[in-house]
Amino acid sequence: MKNLLGKITAALPPGTVAVAGGTVVLGAASYVHLGVAGHSLSTEAMANVSVLWTIVMAIGLGIFFPVEQELTRIVAARAVDGHGAAPVLRRATLLTAGMLGATLLVLAAAAGPIADLLFHGDRGLVAALGGAFAGMAVCYLTRGVLAGLGRFGAYGTQLAIDGGLRIVLAFGCALFGLNTALAFSLVLAVAPVVAAVVTLPALLRAAEPGEEIGWRELSAGLGLLICSTLLSQVVVNAAVMSTKLLAPTDSVLIAALLNALVLARVPLFVFGSLQASLLSGLSAAYQAGDRSAFGAMLRRIGVVVGALGVLGGVPATVLGPWLIGVLFGAEPALGCFDFFLLSAGTVAYMFAMVLGQALMVFKRHNLQLLCWAVGTAVLVGVTFAPGDVALRVILAYALGSLATVLAMLTALRLGFPGAAPGAAAEAGDAVEAADEAGQTDAASPQGAAAGGK
Repeated sequence: MKNLLGKITAALPPGTVAVAGGTVVLGAASYVHLGVAGHSLSTEAMANVSVLWTIVMAIGLGIFFPVEQELTRIVAARAVDGHGAAPVLRRATLLTAGMLGATLLVLAAAAGPIADLLFHGDRGLVAALGGAFAGMAVCYLTRGVLAGLGRFGAYGTQLAIDGGLRIVLAFGCALFGLNTALAFSLVLAVAPVVAAVVTLPALLRAAEPGEEIGWRELSAGLGLLICSTLLSQVVVNAAVMSTKLLAPTDSVLIAALLNALVLARVPLFVFGSLQASLLSGLSAAYQAGDRSAFGAMLRRIGVVVGALGVLGGVPATVLGPWLIGVLFGAEPALGCFDFFLLSAGTVAYMFAMVLGQALMVFKRHNLQLLCWAVGTAVLVGVTFAPGDVALRVILAYALGSLATVLAMLTALRLGFPGAAPGAAAEAGDAVEAADEAGQTDAASPQGAAAGGK
């Protein structure tokens, strides 16, 4: 067993193990938060929390997660060349603040229509949504720099604090009788901000002075990446929102779909621990020009993603309808076949995320966007086809994700002839150097940057 665990660990990108603990806590917090809410709130209130949670995970993540991805790529590449991250952090803070301000301005201007359409007229939930967006902006800004510098210990700590607070606050709402959609929604605003503040000293110590970065270098691919991430979040989260629009009075189905998606996407929470370290390692590899190891990392991750899909998908398919009733208090609305389609969509979605990161490292943000647009088009077509609403929205998730994977494989093969999918000809393979850095990361978060040099 020890040898098997060693082989699995060796197959993971540098820094994954350091992040995994925090990811587990944050992933568990999502289940606890929604589970406690499901057992504490009325059906209508839980439907409101379900919609808000989905918007945060779709639109909020779509806008601000690209900040983390671009910062990870840029900071990791600069570390290979010996440049500090302080100039990047300063300009990225201004850029992120501007993005958050624009987002909050839109929310404020459209508060009434948003509340009426999505939250049964509750404007307090629109304010909570804005707070959750602010929390995302802060945490993704700081995590991007930490990941780029290889400070995966601090990165994992932030995840763990965020998740721990969500659990404590959710139980606190239940214990003190705060059984309102607003109280449980504010958990998404408070926890990430506190977690970012706690890990801020580690970030400031790690961000050393260096060569200034131009605004163009920082933002050139960000717009395309935001569009790509928004479309990816549409694909992975559309089922709940589509049902809200197609069957607005079916609160039972809306709540059950959110619970089912959270359960079927357990592998995605685990996969989250791979993303930061994967992108950091790939970026360092590309910058250093080590082609073979770059491809080897992607092949290993492909195996890990497939294993995650099987380990998460089989239990979800067999036990899903029963588990969402026990864990979340959901009423019967979905069957085993629905959970099979959701699990298959999750596997395809994870492969799309891996291939998308390869395109991003190659600075092919335009191709990444095109591929997600193809997947979104398939999703929309299936969603609005005739038939049962639940089946349509679930099948749309699976087929939209699969279409994106096929489009990305085609883009990689056509754009980088002679290379295996994901190991394109222009890619560099410096993962051996990154692997050495990752071994150092377990003891010192500075390892990735030092290994890249």
